[in-house]
Amino acid sequence: PMTIKLLIALAAMAASALPQTTGRLANSMSAADKAVVVVTPDWDAVQGTLQRYERAHGTWQQIGAAIPVVVGRSGMAWDPRIARAYPGVDAGPIKHESDGRSPAGIFHLKQVFGFSASLPGVDNYLPIAAGTECVDDIHSRSYAQIVDRQKVATVDWNSSEKMRDVPGYRWGAVVDYNMENTVPGDGSCIFLHQWSGPTSGTAGCTAMSSADVETLIHWLADDRQAVLVQLPRSEYQARRGKWHLP
Repeated sequence: PMTIKLLIALAAMAASALPQTTGRLANSMSAADKAVVVVTPDWDAVQGTLQRYERAHGTWQQIGAAIPVVVGRSGMAWDPRIARAYPGVDAGPIKHESDGRSPAGIFHLKQVFGFSASLPGVDNYLPIAAGTECVDDIHSRSYAQIVDRQKVATVDWNSSEKMRDVPGYRWGAVVDYNMENTVPGDGSCIFLHQWSGPTSGTAGCTAMSSADVETLIHWLADDRQAVLVQLPRSEYQARRGKWHLP
């Protein structure tokens, strides 16, 4: 009897995972005032487009024209948190550290950053200094976090991105991917930033031209809540209604 009860409980949990996850993602969209939508032709595509949207009178309004972007050098892969809870995504790849794929899903955009010491009038700006690093060592307590090496009590990592040394980080935005309730190995250091070229994929970020990233950063630089939506085109079309996508 206990075994049967356990099986029934597990089946109920699995059945409830889909609506809970769908509801969480839809709520993320409902709470957002701005959306950055990145779509690629398929899971393995490196090139795609980015379109900005703002909510006006309860509906999404397109801002500007779509711009070309590149994603990870291996394409996209599902955010593991979605994959763990959502039975319908098992057909796509699942993201993990160092896979060269950009995460697919819906993510908050935490803050904008750049090499300048400040961005006048912007509260959510992170200046990238000589000691600013994003830790990608899965064994570190600071894994997937942006830290100042000079202010950390114990440097317990063997691998990190020294952000000031990356020309593409002159302007950028922090994607809230695996930064809260962090799972070691699920991936780290995901940003929107300047590309090194229109055909050069990234290690997992989404990149665009210098002019386009500057426009994007200044557009994001206010206190309105913004999200990043990244999906291959077929997945975007399939989930547009359920997830309240633009």
